Amino acid sequence: MNTVNGGISFWYASEGLPTPREPLPGDASADVVIVGGGYTGLWTAYYLKKAAPFLRITVLEQKFCGYGASGRNGGWLYNGIAGRDRYAKLHGHDAAVRLQQAMNDTVAEVVRVAAEENIDADIHQGGVLEVAYTPAQLARLKAFHATELEYGEKDRELYGARDTAERIRVSGAVASTWTPHGARLHPAKLVKGLATAVESLGVTIHESTPVTEIKPKHAVTPYGTVRAPYVLRCTEGFTASLKGHRRTWLPMNSSMIVTEPLTDDVWSSLGWEGRETLGDMAHAYMYAQRTADDRIALGGRGVPYRYGSRTDNDGRTQPATIDALREILVRFFPQLAGVGIDHAWSGVLGVPRDWCATVTLDRTTGLGWAGGYVGSGVATANLAARTLRDLVQQDSGQSGPTDLTTLPWVNHKVRKWEPEPLRWLGVHGMYATYRAADRTERTAPSAETARLARLADRLSGRH
Repeated sequence: MNTVNGGISFWYASEGLPTPREPLPGDASADVVIVGGGYTGLWTAYYLKKAAPFLRITVLEQKFCGYGASGRNGGWLYNGIAGRDRYAKLHGHDAAVRLQQAMNDTVAEVVRVAAEENIDADIHQGGVLEVAYTPAQLARLKAFHATELEYGEKDRELYGARDTAERIRVSGAVASTWTPHGARLHPAKLVKGLATAVESLGVTIHESTPVTEIKPKHAVTPYGTVRAPYVLRCTEGFTASLKGHRRTWLPMNSSMIVTEPLTDDVWSSLGWEGRETLGDMAHAYMYAQRTADDRIALGGRGVPYRYGSRTDNDGRTQPATIDALREILVRFFPQLAGVGIDHAWSGVLGVPRDWCATVTLDRTTGLGWAGGYVGSGVATANLAARTLRDLVQQDSGQSGPTDLTTLPWVNHKVRKWEPEPLRWLGVHGMYATYRAADRTERTAPSAETARLARLADRLSGRH
């Protein structure tokens, strides 16, 4: 079987790379300069320009818009947000409920804007189905479901084995939880359409323009410096490449495969008519979608981290990772044992030391940033962008505080990651432990979460 490996992602193989935009021609000025042309940067430019059309906004992107996680992700537009439980501990349960409600609303907001701007991103609102297939996973799933209800998600549903199979026939699934606050989409189509919409509003986008340093009122590139009262860092997994930010967010690697198109007979055996996004309750979890052209795109952790916070160039994936993802695919759907894998790729996501997504504007310097989504960025980036808009408008005197600027993730502080080699040893040790815990839970009929996983949670700072 011939599998295309790398080339950014399958999404770009199917859609084609965008026509290059011009790099920065020299020194320039703006009212707001945004570093990063992914979802966060483009959504921020979109909402700022909509709110204040007079603003001169410049977006600087090192490669092309959507080169990073925005063009490589699993196409999960859903209501999960990294760090909610920690924010509940820091700011109270009610504050975390407001954050969760904002995320629920964000899914609908992305769908609304895509329709309004005529962005055809293969969006299908089938919700999110997360399954359990071991006793320990079942216990975690029930606890997770109950917690989501406590955070105000009253429209979530819990299914047993039979009702789960009515949606998707995952081999061995004993239960599942489903939320309507989720949709499948084509990541590259969304980011390309969003970039076009932003330009049509009058925002300037310069591609092939790597920013090497961010400082108050300055974004420094090899082609010149853009000066602006506000400099917003929207670089997610590529943040470590900026001067002084090597240990700010860890670039965690995630990998994906996509099958050849499946026949109608195969789909009849799988179900999946609702085109839900699909996940599980494993510690080293998987994520999948049924694509618009009837493939399965499935992802998970491969080699989780490269020494020194390095990132890859084109998404090339180790053969062992492709094999591991295929194994998950066949474990879920044994009838796919002989199916072809058409494409494999990888990308990085941003992980803060406390695993909490954040939005910040430093009013003394005009420096702002958003990210650390830990893999939940397709929707979270939109909420972050609207929050950055409100923070900039509040700081510049155009508006006062809003519901978004008072959410608990705003201006959250977090310490940096450990220096090398501790960073590399810690991350690789953590995921080796999670994988061992998953193996233990698949072979041991206990409803207790494996001790190894609880140990990894404590050491990583996730809980």
